[in-house]
Amino acid sequence: MRGMKPLQPLRGVRVLSLALNLPGPAALMRLRAMGARCTKLEAPAPQGLDSSDPMAQYSRKAYDEMHTGIRRIEADLKSPTGQRKLHRTLASSDVLLTSFRPSALRKLGLDWPALRRTYPALCMVAIVGSPGERADEPGHDLTYLAEAGLVDGLNTPPTLFADMGGALLASEAVLRAMLHRQHSGKGCFQEVALSEAADWLALPRHWGLTVPGAAVGGGHAGYRVYPCKDGRVAVAALEPHFARALCTVAGLTPRSLAGMFDADTHEAIAAYLRSKTRRQLDKLATEHDLPLHTLPAN
Repeated sequence: MRGMKPLQPLRGVRVLSLALNLPGPAALMRLRAMGARCTKLEAPAPQGLDSSDPMAQYSRKAYDEMHTGIRRIEADLKSPTGQRKLHRTLASSDVLLTSFRPSALRKLGLDWPALRRTYPALCMVAIVGSPGERADEPGHDLTYLAEAGLVDGLNTPPTLFADMGGALLASEAVLRAMLHRQHSGKGCFQEVALSEAADWLALPRHWGLTVPGAAVGGGHAGYRVYPCKDGRVAVAALEPHFARALCTVAGLTPRSLAGMFDADTHEAIAAYLRSKTRRQLDKLATEHDLPLHTLPAN
């Protein structure tokens, strides 16, 4: 309901993040929104820059948005001074969030067995590329999506699905960790793999829902992107009552579910939508309670 304050189930939880680039900072942004007190530790910035996180150079807008309200500190974790600063912060933290490979964490003395001995109540969420024995393999969003079967042709995907999905899984892992500690009094370790986030997002394709010709893969005439007179229109009239309404406004006799897959149904709806402007279609969506969204031309 409008005006309701968002729940903050992590109010008072102290999160220390060492994670760079996109998944870790995006997860930290969500954790802060859930009430966590978030600190980001970065290596000292190179000369002339104010952050060592590559995201600050890739997209300053993204970096700034993800770090709004996040306390930032600097420390060289390869130095004794930096290690002391890290451990002072860890001593007052509930959760450590990382995105280093396991081999790098071991070199820094931040592998889970070592941390658990020193901080038995600490929870650790480690974002990795692939799970288990593959966690040290190099990779990025594009390779995880390719492995999950989500890259078509030579075009890169329109957003970083694995990274953002991984951020959601990481914030979920923090919630699980806090529930576990609340019941057991002990810290825990959780690994979040970006490849598994891609696999989760790929499940509709795996189930056959989005393959070409399937119900939400272009086979159903009520669930497609069509050209219109001055742009495009995304039509999502999948449920029978929406499909009937779409057929009616297009001047067609309402079709059965099987009939929505017929070529003549596609052709008739396409012809009708091509004859309308985006403004006319926006009005039609409101008047007939149709799930349509107009878009400019490519």
